[in-house]
Amino acid sequence: MSTIRGFAHLAPLQDLARQAFGSRVSVVGVERLRGGTKKGVYRLELDQGSSVVAYVWSGAENYWPDPAPGEDGTDPFAHADGVDLFVGAARVLESLGVRSPRVYLVERDHRGLAGDAALVEDVRGPTLEEHIARSDPAWVGGVLERLGQALTAMAAPTHQGLGKVSRPLVRGRSCESLVLERALNDVEEGARRRPELARVAPRLGEHLRALAERVRPRSGHGVIHGELGPDHVLVDGEGVPVLIDIEGLMYFDAEWEHTFLRLRFAGLYEQHLARPGLDPARMDLYTLAQHLSLVAGPLRLLEGDYPDREEMLAIAEHHLGRVLAHL
Repeated sequence: MSTIRGFAHLAPLQDLARQAFGSRVSVVGVERLRGGTKKGVYRLELDQGSSVVAYVWSGAENYWPDPAPGEDGTDPFAHADGVDLFVGAARVLESLGVRSPRVYLVERDHRGLAGDAALVEDVRGPTLEEHIARSDPAWVGGVLERLGQALTAMAAPTHQGLGKVSRPLVRGRSCESLVLERALNDVEEGARRRPELARVAPRLGEHLRALAERVRPRSGHGVIHGELGPDHVLVDGEGVPVLIDIEGLMYFDAEWEHTFLRLRFAGLYEQHLARPGLDPARMDLYTLAQHLSLVAGPLRLLEGDYPDREEMLAIAEHHLGRVLAHL
């Protein structure tokens, strides 16, 4: 794709910093951090030697296709994008004693940025993913134990309804029925793009329905991040995990979180993050659904101008292999 995107410039970012910290503050350096697909993330170096991070939600920063006409915003799996979702998620996590970057300023409809923005604490240093690869294993183990404690606090059932924490909750539907519906849609979408999925789509549909039939009803849902890989966790100076990319925070089954954690943390999951009481039937259904999501989602993203194309293609290929291995 040849689209040229207009990312944020210094002047509007300087304006944000002065609104938050006073007119004498100057931004002396701007770095656009990599990795975001729905918002721009910028590190602003300030003249006092400190730094903050700016989040920018605008059309130029979002690589995902526009939501389909009529898409229900109350769907827990609807597009998780926007400052309102971020602010609501930050408040819920704070109420649970779970760290996310401190919020200094929220600015809606900033003319210079053509979108919404927030200034937040800059938790500098490597992600947990980088720490796992490079840091002392005993120290990493301590961080993971604290992350496990945060997950336990989040998982305590608090709501009968389910959905994004800042949107009206869905009632009268179960998590497993929504996961099944989404997984069947992912099979259909993936089959349009990959012949390997098209050949087995009917069998996959039957297998998903059989897994869903094994799940027994449940009431009460805790809070989940929804996409909590080690790249979505920073670590502060005291070794406390700090959750980022929190806009997808929702009331839902803890098993949805834990199937994703198990995929992303591999052997460290069983050592530090697994918790008793998870439903094996839900884990089986949700594991296959996660693999399907990680095929259909990256393939959808690749139809746009997302720059890290090899990375996304590798994710889709890996999880396609895992889907086919289920049959």
